[in-house]
Parts: sequence; structure tokens; C-alpha cells
Amino acid sequence: MSTYRDLTHRGSARATVLRTVGTRERRSHLTAPRVPTVGIDIGGTKVMAGVVDADGNILETLRTETPDKSKSPKVVEDTIVELVLDLSDRHDVHAVGIGAAGWVDADRNRVLFAPHLSWRNEPLRDRISGRLAVPVLVDNDANTAAWAEWRFGAARGEDHLVMITLGTGIGGAILEDGQVKRGKFGVAGEFGHMQVVPGGHRCPCGNRGCWEQYSSGNALVREARELAAADSPVAYGIIERVKGNVPDITGPLITELAREGDAMCVELLQDIGQWLGVGIANLAAALDPSCFVIGGGVSAADDLLIGPARDAFRRHLTGRGYRPEARIARAQLGPEAGMVGAADLARLVARRFRRANRRRVERYERYERYAEARRSNDRTTQGTQ
Repeated sequence: MSTYRDLTHRGSARATVLRTVGTRERRSHLTAPRVPTVGIDIGGTKVMAGVVDADGNILETLRTETPDKSKSPKVVEDTIVELVLDLSDRHDVHAVGIGAAGWVDADRNRVLFAPHLSWRNEPLRDRISGRLAVPVLVDNDANTAAWAEWRFGAARGEDHLVMITLGTGIGGAILEDGQVKRGKFGVAGEFGHMQVVPGGHRCPCGNRGCWEQYSSGNALVREARELAAADSPVAYGIIERVKGNVPDITGPLITELAREGDAMCVELLQDIGQWLGVGIANLAAALDPSCFVIGGGVSAADDLLIGPARDAFRRHLTGRGYRPEARIARAQLGPEAGMVGAADLARLVARRFRRANRRRVERYERYERYAEARRSNDRTTQGTQ
């Protein structure tokens, strides 16, 4: 006697269906449902959550400080869940995307390592999805930012894109032909931890001389605080602004003073920009993209940072004068790019989730019809006996 499984699951037909689904998922950004989703961007200093529609418009955002990295991973997970539940009170949320500042495995489930957080091989997707009633996607925050800029921002129409995110550290992402290149183990694009100065400044990742120690928000603030702590004459402007309290010196304050013409702050941003240009030239030699997009909080300095970066890029580019130069653009979506990209990528999970639910319902209905037919047949057989 044939069972329900025998009747509904034939090997070759099932394989054909799976191949067809796989093909559709590769084009999923074109066919994803136009439903609101939540994007979460987790950095070294802040957690930002927002509801984003299918056109990349932010409907509402919430922000909070990142829990201290010495605390358990559950503290950060609690923060994420609280933000999502808060937003869900006012919006019909269909999926959650998380952009994490760390290395995410190829399955986009575990955060293998986060230099600025306490995650070590943390199954973030499973833990969060187990506490929420919607599907969850986890990716590196630079990957999500690159996706957002390609879909809605400065990289629309580009086939080969490299994203550089300047925040607490440096994140990076590679996107080619509409696909984020994550590498074999999921950790491609960690440009911030390329060694540029052997034996240089110690990095939270454990090595010395990483690129992000010379071109990032941390590097900018470190240099300004060192000058202020040494009571350098060039730092008198910023010392006066913080009333002598050196720990109050922040990246946004340095940018503000640079815009006002403070010579030291302008010079510090130029230094950060020059190191940025050197790194971009190295990446151009290795990857040859058509466009570099500079995002993250430090990119708010705009031409005070990106101008020196372009100059250094041209000076250090291999084969300069004999090859096309990649375009260097500031991210259009600003510090919200990672959040918007995470939300948009989550729409792909929402589509698969909705399809899986539909298939589950269809299987259940077929089974009910099959079971009813068997019961009817049994009643008929018993009646003839």
C-alpha cells in the first residue's frame, strides 16, 4: 500500500522543485515580498534598530548604547529582543535582519568573533529566532551596509563594489554582480585587520599594526586625546571645548571643530584620510572594483576625510596613470546603511518563510484530503463486509 509520503514525494520531481527554488532565491531581491522588516545594526558603541519598507525608507528608528563588552552575550541579545518587540507594537514586522560588527560564519548563524563585543562562536541567529515569532537573518554589518548602498544608495548600477565602513574600527565588504562575496568561511572583507604597520599599535583583535588602528574612529579619538593629555599647544582649542576633561573628546566633536577651522582637528582628519587612501589603493590592486563606497560614522566628515583619501589613493595606486581609477564615493545612506541593508536582506528570509508556510499548509491540506479519502474507503469496505 502506498503511503502519503510515497504519493507526494517522488525523488526526481522533488529534486526539480528544489533546483527551481534555488534559482529563484538567487534572484530574491527582485521577488522578495514588499513587507516591512526590522534591521538591527550592532556596533562597538551603539545598537540601532529600525523598521524599513521595501523601498529602503526608514519608518521608525530606536537607538541605545551597546552593553559593555565585558558582560555576557545574553545582555546584547536581550537588548535586540527588547528593541524588536518595542517596534513590533507599532508595526507589522515580517522578519528581522541583524548586521553584527564581527565575523559571521558562512551559514549566517554564528558570530565567530567580534573584536568590540563578547561574542565568541555565538549562535546569534538561533538564539534570537528562538525568542521572536518571526524569521531572523544575521550578517556582517559591512555586508549589510554594502547591500543597502547597492540597492538604494551611492552604488546603484555598479557591478563591482567595495564598501569601507569607518566607525569604531574598519569594516569591509565585497559585492559583485548583485552578490555579497562572503568567502568560503563567511569572513571575507575584514580589511580593517590587514597589517599596515608591522609592530604598530595593538589592535583588539590581538595583532599589531592593523589598518583600523590608523584610519578609524578609535584612531582619530586616540590621537586627539594623546595630544590633549600632553597639553600640546595645538590641542588648546579642543581642551578648552571639553573644559580639560580629556575623556570627553569624541569623533563627532573633532569633526565639528574641524568644520569650524580648528587646525589640529583638520590635520587629524587628513591623517586618517591619508591612511584610508593607502588602504584603498592596496584593495584596488587586489580586487580592481569600479567603485569604493565610504560609510560609517566617521564618513560624516565628508571631504575633510574623503578629499585626502582620494589624493593618497592616486599617489599609491599601482600602475597609476596607466589604468582606470575606481570611483570613491561617500555612502548616501550614512550611518543607517547597515540597518537598512539588514532589513532588506531580511526580506529574503521573509519570502522563504512565507513560501515554507504556504507549502506546509498545502501539504497539510493534501494530507487531510488523503486521510479523508482513506477513512471514506475504509467505511465503504466495512459496509460491504
